[in-house]
Amino acid sequence: MKNGFTLIEMMIVMMAIALLFMLTIPNIAKTIDVIETSGCKSQVSLVNTAILQYKLENNRFPSQIDHLINSGFLNEDQRYCQNGREITIENNQAIIK
Repeated sequence: MKNGFTLIEMMIVMMAIALLFMLTIPNIAKTIDVIETSGCKSQVSLVNTAILQYKLENNRFPSQIDHLINSGFLNEDQRYCQNGREITIENNQAIIK
């Protein structure tokens, strides 16, 4: 008697592994979207905090995000979210364009 697996047994195992991959890939994509959204919301909160700090120091709100960067409240990298969308200031609040 020979030891080893038959072709049918190998195909069943490969199909089970493929099914597991097919079930996990959509969940990974959803997780990435949630991470990007949460990160962008946190970035907006950070810019809103910088707006308030600017107001306390200068007795006026900044009209552009460049004022926050030039004053040292933000870095140039903090102008954009992780997904590449720009954060701007409108009505004294940070928004995502």
